[in-house]
Amino acid sequence: MGSTSHQNQQTNVLLVTVAAQGHINPMLRLGNLLVSKGLHVTLATHDYALTHSSSTVGGIHLEFFSDGLPEEYNRQRADFNYYMNSLCKHGPINLSALIQSHTRKFSCIINTPFVPWAADIAAQFGLPCAMAWIQPCTIYQIYYCYYNRLNDFPTETTPNLNVKLPGLPSFSPEELPSFVLPSNTFPTFDSILNEVFHNMHKIKWVLGNSFTELENDVIMSMNEAGRPFWPVGPLVPVSLFGKADEIGGDLSGFDKFKSDKKTDCLEWLDKQQPASVVYISFGSLIFSSDEQIESIASGLRVSNRPFLWVVKLPENQERKKVGILEEIKDQGLIVKWSPQTAVLSHPSVGCFLSHCGWNSLIESVTAGVPVIACPQWTDQPTNAKLVTDVWKVGVKLNRDSDGFFVAEEVARCVEEIMSGGRSAEFRKNAAELKRAAREAVADGGSSDKNIELFVDEVVSSCS
Repeated sequence: MGSTSHQNQQTNVLLVTVAAQGHINPMLRLGNLLVSKGLHVTLATHDYALTHSSSTVGGIHLEFFSDGLPEEYNRQRADFNYYMNSLCKHGPINLSALIQSHTRKFSCIINTPFVPWAADIAAQFGLPCAMAWIQPCTIYQIYYCYYNRLNDFPTETTPNLNVKLPGLPSFSPEELPSFVLPSNTFPTFDSILNEVFHNMHKIKWVLGNSFTELENDVIMSMNEAGRPFWPVGPLVPVSLFGKADEIGGDLSGFDKFKSDKKTDCLEWLDKQQPASVVYISFGSLIFSSDEQIESIASGLRVSNRPFLWVVKLPENQERKKVGILEEIKDQGLIVKWSPQTAVLSHPSVGCFLSHCGWNSLIESVTAGVPVIACPQWTDQPTNAKLVTDVWKVGVKLNRDSDGFFVAEEVARCVEEIMSGGRSAEFRKNAAELKRAAREAVADGGSSDKNIELFVDEVVSSCS
C-alpha cells in the first residue's frame, strides 16, 4: 500500500518534544513505527543526558538542543513556569540552528503539544508539520471546543455546568480536564494549550496515541467536522504485544531503580495466583502524601489481597514513612520502581489502581487489565470517566468531602473489581479492548493504515 521502503529512506522526519518521560516515550514509539515503514527518524529534545549518551535508540537518531538553562538545573523539580518560559525563549533559536547545521534535509517535523513553536520552525524551513497528540482524542475534542469557544464550559458564575460535546458523553465539571476549569492554578499550561488550539492551521496532521476502536464516536465526529484526527496507537512498548522490545532502555536516567528492581517484581509475581494481585502505581511525577499512603495501606489490609505497590516518596521523607507500610509488607511487595509493561502483562495481575495518566491507561488497555481509577488533575479525571462509563473496564475511587479517599473506599473498589458482581463484565470488556488494540496495530489494522497513509503523504510531499 505505502511507497517502497527504498524511496522512504530518502525521507527524514524530525520529532521534537519536551524532555519529560511521558512525552519522550510515546515519541520514541511513534518514531520506531516510522522507522519500520522505512523513514529516517531523528528525535530532538533538550535533555542534557543526550550530550553524554548514545546517539541512537532503537533505530532513532538523537539530537540535543539547549533550553537555555544550565546542565545542573533540576528540571524534574523545577518551577514549571520558569522552566517552560526558558524553553519557549531559547528552544526555537537552538532548534532552528540544529536544523540548519544538520547533515540531513528534513521532510517533516512532528512535535508534541508542549513545544507548539515547533510549527513556526517548520514553516520557517518550508516543512509540513504534524502534531503528535499524546492524550486521548476525547481530550483533544474537549480542548478544541474550549479554546475555540465552540461550547459553554464551567465558569466562576456557572461552576456546576455540565458539558456535552459531539461524540462524547455528558461531563460534569469534576470529570473535565483541570485546565478548562475556573479553579485551574496552572496558567502556563493554559497559555500553551491556548496557543496550540489557536494555531491548528499551522498543523497538517494530528497523529493520536489512541486507536479507532477505542474512541470511535469522538474520532468520527472530529473527522465529520473537518478536523481530521489520525489515531496511530496504542503507542506502547511492543512487549505488550508479545514481541521483543526494540527500544529497551529509556532515554536518560529517569528510572534509576530500574536495573536491580526489574527481576524482583517479576520473580515475586511468578509466585502469585493468576489474576490475584492488585498493582498500584501513580506514574513518574506524582509523590504520594501521608494520608494517601495510609488510606491505601489500610484498604489493602482490609481486602487482604496480594499487592505490588510502587511508592514514590520525596528523598528526605523516605525514612519517616517506612513505618506506615511496615505492618502490611508481608502481604505484598513495595518497590520504588517497576517495569510497568512487564507487570501489566503478567498473568498474576488482576487489577491496576492508577492515577489514569494516559500512558499508563493505554498500557493497561493494551494489556487487558481492569482499572481502579484514582485521578488527580490534568486529563486524568476525563480518562477515569472513559474507564467507568465508556469502556466499562473499571471503577472510580471516590473521595470524601475533604478531597481524600478513605481505606474503606479502597477496599470496596478492590473487591468490586476482583470478585464483585461486575468483575466478569470488567474482565470481558478489558479482554475485548486488548484484542482490538492488537488488531489496530497489526498489518492492515486501523492504526497501521493511518501510519501508512501518513508516510505516503510525507514521502509524496517531498518528492
